[in-house]
Amino acid sequence: MTIVEMRDKRAKLWATMQGFLDTHRTAKGVLTAEDDNTYNNMEKELNDLTNEIRRMERRDAIEAELKKPVGQPLTEKPQNAPKDKPGRASNAYREDFGLHLRGKQLIHNVLSTGVDADGGYLVPEEFETTIVTALDEANVIRSLAKVITTSAERKIPIAATHSVAQWTAENAAYTESNPTFAQKQIDAYKLTDLVKVSTELLQDSAFDLESYIAQEFARAFGIAEEQAFCVGTGTGQPTGIFTESGGEVGVTAGSATAISVDNLIELVYALKSPYRRNAKFLMNDATISLIRKLKDQNGAYLWQPSVQAGQPDRLLGYEIYTSPYVPTVEASALTIAFGDFNNYWIADRSGRTVQRLNELYAGNGQVGFIATERVDGKVILSEGIKLLKMGA
Repeated sequence: MTIVEMRDKRAKLWATMQGFLDTHRTAKGVLTAEDDNTYNNMEKELNDLTNEIRRMERRDAIEAELKKPVGQPLTEKPQNAPKDKPGRASNAYREDFGLHLRGKQLIHNVLSTGVDADGGYLVPEEFETTIVTALDEANVIRSLAKVITTSAERKIPIAATHSVAQWTAENAAYTESNPTFAQKQIDAYKLTDLVKVSTELLQDSAFDLESYIAQEFARAFGIAEEQAFCVGTGTGQPTGIFTESGGEVGVTAGSATAISVDNLIELVYALKSPYRRNAKFLMNDATISLIRKLKDQNGAYLWQPSVQAGQPDRLLGYEIYTSPYVPTVEASALTIAFGDFNNYWIADRSGRTVQRLNELYAGNGQVGFIATERVDGKVILSEGIKLLKMGA
């Protein structure tokens, strides 16, 4: 089944679910136990279709990236040989790095230009780009937030209060304004991963070792990063959006276990209108399953499934994104974020490194590789992201 057919099937299933609720509610407005079981089965099928569509979209994106041409055909007679890029972008550095991963003798002896303080080698630019691209595909927050590259701690000035204009009579004294400023500091926390590869695979020249290690590091870093970007404590790791130091609480639900239509509408308008222009919802899949049945005063469902490739589902007209690391519905939990996520800054300290461990796992016939990155994340302007908090 193609992805287009699956989207069409999901849209039809959603229409069936809407009609089922409208026609099977009892006089008290609820479903019987049998009908509730039937609806839950349809909802499970809808969730399965949604997950499969997302998986196919990621697969298509990867295939499209892999099918991009790696070179251009020669259409004219070359005049001068192209100059090799310097440093970690050079072909010699990339070739020696691949040999280093396999424990083979280096050809060009250029890796010394990239040794870090811990004994690892800075990855070639092509290798580093592969990791960053994979992080973007696996990490929802990275795709929404503002990402910068730093070389040291960065202090970001923030206008805490603004000046206020005053009506002034002729020849009267001017009234002073005293705008104040605050600072947010972006640091860099160390994130590491260690993978072990058998010596048999290292000796197999047909095995694409570089791609394997890049994918493993990207998967592990993506999971750890997104969890920290959602609920990180800020101690030894980034500060998450769904924390007391993250976004501002815009609405507190009246219940510890349920979210109402009014709660969602209040959350939207708790955000100032300039931020609503680029605002999006972020929540857990389990939370979406709770609000999917909600209708507005006209009887229309708030949740709108996407039928177009690459477009997310919508809630109250705004895009919905999900992460498994957003807190689920429970007492006093921060369960939904709504806002312009460019107010969440992710700072990458430039240069990821990979270090080869020859002896540590030699007794098991394996070689270890350690990847290291330094990253921080923080809400810079909290009024730009509003949170829904569950009742106590």
